[in-house]
Amino acid sequence: MDLDFCYELFKKSNTSDENLKKLIETSCYDEELFKLADLKRKEIYGTDVFLRGLIEITNFCKNNCFYCGIRQQNDKIKRYRLTEKEILDCCLRAAKLGIKTFVLQGGEDDFFDDDRLSSLIIKIKKNFKDFAITLSLGEKTKESYEKLFKAGAERYLLRHETADEKHYESLHPKKMSLANRKNCLFNLKNLGFKVGSGFLVGSPFQKTEHLIKDLRFLQLLKPEMIGIGPFICHKETPFKDKKNGSINLTLKLIAILRLMFPKALIPATTALLSIKKNTLQKALKAGANVIMPNMSLKKYQNLYKLYDTKKERKEKTIKKLKKNIYLAGYRFKVSRGDPKI
Repeated sequence: MDLDFCYELFKKSNTSDENLKKLIETSCYDEELFKLADLKRKEIYGTDVFLRGLIEITNFCKNNCFYCGIRQQNDKIKRYRLTEKEILDCCLRAAKLGIKTFVLQGGEDDFFDDDRLSSLIIKIKKNFKDFAITLSLGEKTKESYEKLFKAGAERYLLRHETADEKHYESLHPKKMSLANRKNCLFNLKNLGFKVGSGFLVGSPFQKTEHLIKDLRFLQLLKPEMIGIGPFICHKETPFKDKKNGSINLTLKLIAILRLMFPKALIPATTALLSIKKNTLQKALKAGANVIMPNMSLKKYQNLYKLYDTKKERKEKTIKKLKKNIYLAGYRFKVSRGDPKI
């Protein structure tokens, strides 16, 4: 399979499961895939790389996902919630660094109810008029999502994690369901949110067939943003002894996603950059065009550990991050970074 063949493969609207399986399971096509993905991203977005200011507002969570370090049953971590003032201070810090999108992320914490979140969103929009607000706060009712959208939130990140029902059940407690997760995603789309979804790479019990189902589900959802990252175990979870996901497979899937969803915004996720140094350049050259440095207060950053070995891109490293983006052949774009979909 050469570069021309790869091009013909992804020029089609729907390449076969058989071809996807070959691309995922073999390494002999990787170089061509990365070249083509980089060309496709440059065709749509040029060399622009968008930074999002990640603000982790709470590590309380009512769920017990088997892979997550902030699961409710983990009593080894110190819990926290940012105050409204602390969140606004984090937004200001990000804005001063040229970041024009704020990502409010947290566990599923009922303390941040519709009224509290709506009030917060309205204040952020008042203080930062030309900035985008992205939420990543888990599953909610359609009515709740609608209130948050009306308050001024424009984007919502909710990874489906796996599109195979049995695989989903192996990663989550019984009270959680893939059907509800998917329903939330389609509710968000129907309300007008720019939606981000994605999946874990190399999660326990995962097969190639599961990854293909993930790609097919994303084709059905048509998200504006797609975030994937390798599974990384956490010592205080039921999966503490499971093998971590592969960097190379994650990079390959970023390239496949770029070719299947050429206009999507695709981040080089914190999980991907945490396993091994110097992965940023590889992720960008595979088609990624978003990075989310952590703008949370320093005293809380080590408390929001979804997995072990988490590394943060703190404020003092943003200058170095921008330099590394430039050295890789790309440029940091001062922009909201709206998807071209």
